[in-house]
Amino acid sequence: MKMTKLSKFQKGDKVAILSPSFAAPGKWPNIYELGQKRLKEVFGLVPVEFPATKKLGASKEERTKDLIAAFEDKEIKGVISSLGGDDQITYIKNLPSEPFVNNPKPYFGYSDNTHFMNFLWLNGIPSYYGGALFTQFAEQGNIHEYTLKYLKLALFEEGEVELEASKEYNDVGLDWNDPENLNKHRNYEPNAGWIWDGNQNVEGITWGGCVESIDEIFRHGGRIPSLEDFENIILLAETSEELPPADYVYRVFRALGERGVLERVKGILIGRPKAWAFNKQNSTEQKEEYRKQQREAILETVRKYNQSIPVVQNLDFGHSDPQIPMPYGMPARIDAENKKIFVTF
Repeated sequence: MKMTKLSKFQKGDKVAILSPSFAAPGKWPNIYELGQKRLKEVFGLVPVEFPATKKLGASKEERTKDLIAAFEDKEIKGVISSLGGDDQITYIKNLPSEPFVNNPKPYFGYSDNTHFMNFLWLNGIPSYYGGALFTQFAEQGNIHEYTLKYLKLALFEEGEVELEASKEYNDVGLDWNDPENLNKHRNYEPNAGWIWDGNQNVEGITWGGCVESIDEIFRHGGRIPSLEDFENIILLAETSEELPPADYVYRVFRALGERGVLERVKGILIGRPKAWAFNKQNSTEQKEEYRKQQREAILETVRKYNQSIPVVQNLDFGHSDPQIPMPYGMPARIDAENKKIFVTF
């Protein structure tokens, strides 16, 4: 797959804020306003709202119109999703390719946005897995300096960058319903760093996303890259705030194996699993056990189909913080010999 080279933002550029999944701005306006304020004051960008951005219950047709309009608008230089959701599988497959192929531009999203980003990938358009308005730009208190560093790289810089593991992490939320939390800072815990298996040095083009969304694509017969494409792919994967059990993750990876993906991919990068939710408030010890079980399930499954590729887990992307908006559909290198990872922004 030949991927389009995307343009970078300049200060003063307009950026569309869209809600292709759940219209979070309509439910939590204070968080939405904070995210817009940060875009203006921290990054020098001009956020532009579209008709369905904060329309709770917006139809698939309304969200489709917003996506097409944002990409076709020559003044809009990129698109940032407000948040994720759970229903892109129902309509992304019906999008026309032409508005996006003819007007490629950077898109930032994660979780349910896996479906749209996979669609862009299949049309030769890279994107960034991460950097949603609510979860990164509008982090309460302040944007974590690690996240800020990589957001600026994704927005304004280009070229290959060596990634660094964050020294701390957070996956315990601050309730968006409480306006007093806007100025509170999250409590960060020590991060274990990257966890390596395999000694091959590899390079390829990134593809993947949220495990539950990949599962949905499989279940509904959605398009994914071809087996030939997968021979040049580094797989990205991470799990959501639903905290899926290890045996579920095992089954999704087994599906990747049975479809011929795992035997072909160049390598695998796994984001740090979120292990705490408002309806499942795990202790630090419980969180570590959850992550350990998932790591073991993934590695056990991968090794049944591929004994040699590098598998690196606990990376800083996905549903916890701080976060790298991972280039998606762009070159990446895994230097297993020296325990280094490089991506191209």
